[in-house]
Amino acid sequence: MKHIVLIFIVAMQCVLLAGAETSPNVILILADDLGAKELSCYGSKKHQTPNLDHMAAEGTRIETFYAMPLCTPTRVCLMTGQYGFHNGFLGMQNPAFKPKADSPKADIANHFTHAGVMKSKGYATAQAGKWQLSGKLPTLVRDTGFDEYLIWAYDHNLPEGVKHPGRENGERASRFWNPSLIRNGEYLPTTPDDYGPDMFNDFVLDFARRNKSKPFFVYYTSVLTHGPHLETPNPGDPRERWPAGFKSNLEYLDHLMGKLLDGLKAEGLDENTYIIFIGDNGTGSDGKGTLTELGARVPCIIRGPGVQRGFVSRAVTDLTDIMPTLAEISGAKLPKDVPFDGHSLVSVLRGEKEKHRDWIYSHLDDGRILRDSRWLLEIDKAGQGERFFDCGESRDSSAYKDVTTSTDPEVIAARKHFSEILATMPEPKPNADANARPTANAAKAKPGSSRFATRDRNNDGSIDHAEFVATATTRNKDSIKTRFGKMDANNDGRITEDEFNQLTAMEK
Repeated sequence: MKHIVLIFIVAMQCVLLAGAETSPNVILILADDLGAKELSCYGSKKHQTPNLDHMAAEGTRIETFYAMPLCTPTRVCLMTGQYGFHNGFLGMQNPAFKPKADSPKADIANHFTHAGVMKSKGYATAQAGKWQLSGKLPTLVRDTGFDEYLIWAYDHNLPEGVKHPGRENGERASRFWNPSLIRNGEYLPTTPDDYGPDMFNDFVLDFARRNKSKPFFVYYTSVLTHGPHLETPNPGDPRERWPAGFKSNLEYLDHLMGKLLDGLKAEGLDENTYIIFIGDNGTGSDGKGTLTELGARVPCIIRGPGVQRGFVSRAVTDLTDIMPTLAEISGAKLPKDVPFDGHSLVSVLRGEKEKHRDWIYSHLDDGRILRDSRWLLEIDKAGQGERFFDCGESRDSSAYKDVTTSTDPEVIAARKHFSEILATMPEPKPNADANARPTANAAKAKPGSSRFATRDRNNDGSIDHAEFVATATTRNKDSIKTRFGKMDANNDGRITEDEFNQLTAMEK
């Protein structure tokens, strides 16, 4: 009898060990406003990103990975595994291309999310960093499948009666120094010496340590490298700071990625943890918000158990592929009554196949971007024009050939094929919301629109503080700050065209 019991115990241990091996941890990192071209492993000569380069050397780097050109449609797409024509978020700024406020699709909690996928297999789940989606206390963030969270809180995310003292340019509640934070529904006071990115990174590591005995999933939405590009701590000397600017912000993000990986290794978690690092759109003021590959192409680095080490994949992939990848990693089944637009990357990551899918897609409002391994189509908003490129073997735009007007039979055939692909998708059209902003054609006749367009340098439908300062007619900082605050009616750190025109009309 003792032998039978011993055999049973050994068998159960084998089952548990096998289960542990098939239930790896996952940390999905979404960097803010970071195009692929900024990392040294993607060819940048301006920035030093040794930790992300090392992550790529320990895993697979995907050359062509698309997000949406702006962050909200990216975040909804990443969480749902769906393009905007399925999840309702075709755009961000213009209400005509978002779900109406009273629509069920407007609330992210009504969607099946990647956290829901992981929870279905018993994963502990957490979210850290930027949220920027729907929800209210006390169920904020948790109603999308997360057990715990630490988020940068806008004023409307704070508990009633709480006013956070820390402010950034434009008077928005701060995310960097003296950050405005909510942890698991409770306001977390901070000091001027507290740096938000450090606190989010520490939270992720702490969650991993506390859940090391079971599989965990962390959705880590970094606030770096979005502006304002303030000073950062100096990793080598806590008494000093690195200077303000995009370079220091990116390189500090890289420092945090190294700290994260070192922390996982110290806990013995690195070998059984997938780290997926991607960006949410092209770099701010250099691609972001544009219907171009520069606006959609972001880094994608994946390391983890079974992933090819030091491999550079030429498979074309996009955001919708992350959801089915998470499902295969965790062993979860995606619901059959929900449409998903992507395909699992696991076979590519393991080196079982080179090609992944025939084409990838990105969108913003009624503008679209379509790409395969050779050809690229960029369609502007509101029928304002389009460009067609023969990319050849290039993946970084350095050798693309504009063939928009070409009558070459090979080009004509490629364009026909792209038209057939687009015909399989619903055409992006504005909804019937009476309060929707006009599309580009109508906006031309709107008072103040030309002035707005001049100041909206990256053409993303809003003016952030950096653009406002750069295009101001005065150099008086106090005057600029006051005027930006007046125009930014909803205090979200960005001036929409409606906000811009409303104030300028009142002043006439």
